[in-house]
Amino acid sequence: MNLRDNKINCGYSGKVGLADIHSKEVEMSTAKEEVRKILDRIPDDASFEDIQYHIYVREKIERGLRDIAEGHVITQEEVEQRMSKWLGN
Repeated sequence: MNLRDNKINCGYSGKVGLADIHSKEVEMSTAKEEVRKILDRIPDDASFEDIQYHIYVREKIERGLRDIAEGHVITQEEVEQRMSKWLGN
């Protein structure tokens, strides 16, 4: 079973705001506790690859939210400018 293809819920829905995702509860949890929560949410027949994917996604979300909280963001205009250099536009 490939969880990415089946779009199994990683614990976040598009209807949740950033403040909801990055709550005090998440900040106070250890990495080990967060992995246990992931394991509790995914199907019992999940492969090692599926488990790694969920942990990877969780880490990337946390890193992005931390960057936002620390003000490490850029404007849409800057993104477009950077991308135009790469894409040759």
